[in-house]
Amino acid sequence: MAVALLAACVALAGCQQEVPATASPKKTDPGSAGAAPRAVKLVPATEATVARTVTATGTLAADEQVVLGTKVVGRLAEITVDLGSLVKQGQPVARIDTKDYQYRLDQAMAALKQARVRLGLPADGDDDRVDLAQTAVVRQAKAQLDQAQLNRDRMAQLWERQLVARAELDAAVSAFQVADGRYQDALEEVQNRQGMLLQRRSEVELARQQIADTVIASPIDGAVVERQGSVGQYLAAGAPVVTIVRLHPLRLRLSVPEREATSVRGGQPVRVSVDGDTSVYPGTVARLSPAVAEQNRTLLIEAEVPNASNRLRPGSFAKAEVVVQTDDRVVTVPMTALITFAGVEKVLTVKDGKSEEVRVTTGRRLGDRIEIVTGLKAGQPVVDSPGNLTGGQAVTVEK
Repeated sequence: MAVALLAACVALAGCQQEVPATASPKKTDPGSAGAAPRAVKLVPATEATVARTVTATGTLAADEQVVLGTKVVGRLAEITVDLGSLVKQGQPVARIDTKDYQYRLDQAMAALKQARVRLGLPADGDDDRVDLAQTAVVRQAKAQLDQAQLNRDRMAQLWERQLVARAELDAAVSAFQVADGRYQDALEEVQNRQGMLLQRRSEVELARQQIADTVIASPIDGAVVERQGSVGQYLAAGAPVVTIVRLHPLRLRLSVPEREATSVRGGQPVRVSVDGDTSVYPGTVARLSPAVAEQNRTLLIEAEVPNASNRLRPGSFAKAEVVVQTDDRVVTVPMTALITFAGVEKVLTVKDGKSEEVRVTTGRRLGDRIEIVTGLKAGQPVVDSPGNLTGGQAVTVEK
């Protein structure tokens, strides 16, 4: 048994003896000293002159919006525009029925003629000048006054000669005073008739103005955004008929952050874009608020945007860039040289035959290049299109 057990242990130990295996080849570490250098292309960071802008969003608004209403009451006889209609300044857009106002004008004209005839003027005419002394009522009163004066003077002479009684002289004096009062009354009557003539003339002009006011005309160039009246509707004075907005130019209201508001000035150019339109529209800063809003610490500004083609619409949301400086010098690199990973922006340079990472802060995108705010200087070379290249790898620079 002991001999058999010993033989079994020897056989088992021989089976478990390790046999040397052929070592498998190791993968080459790109960062190891034995890795083949990778060819890269270097491009220099360049300095460019660009416009420095302040970006903001806002709303396009009409420069003017007018609600056209009626100055006179009446039935709406005609309306010539509808939603979206383009109108010119002075163009009639609606009309009130004029029959009632024509009757009033005829009545006022008849009263005017009557007033002219009472002053001794022709019934028709525009010259309302009157010589008071030549009117019939004044000439009649003047004749009676002259007769009473002669009678008084005659009685005074006869009284001095003791040829008439005192009562007759007193009666003559009283008659003269009455005639003088009638003469003054005649003058006042003519002046009253002159005033009445002016009143009648004003009534005629008022009636004519009311007829003119039956035509509702647009005070501005623009377009109809709402139609509130309908033909046949009886309208009170001031009732709205149509609403018109001016389309050229438009006002763009922007809220600029307080930290950038100090660089915004009146007259600076503005580049405006709207959603769904690839065009960029020019504008100009026209007005600035005198105070910063405490709620959101922004400054309200208004820019005027020309819109002669009517492509922009009031009420649209717009993005704008206010050009606050036209000769801002910045450092730029190609977009293909920028590496972004986990929110970290960097570029690669070459030092002592190896790639080296440089963290940067970027700014505006300028076509196929991007602004480098911090991290690089003009002329410093960076790796273009680094791909999966990382810092510390051996590289060779392509000529």
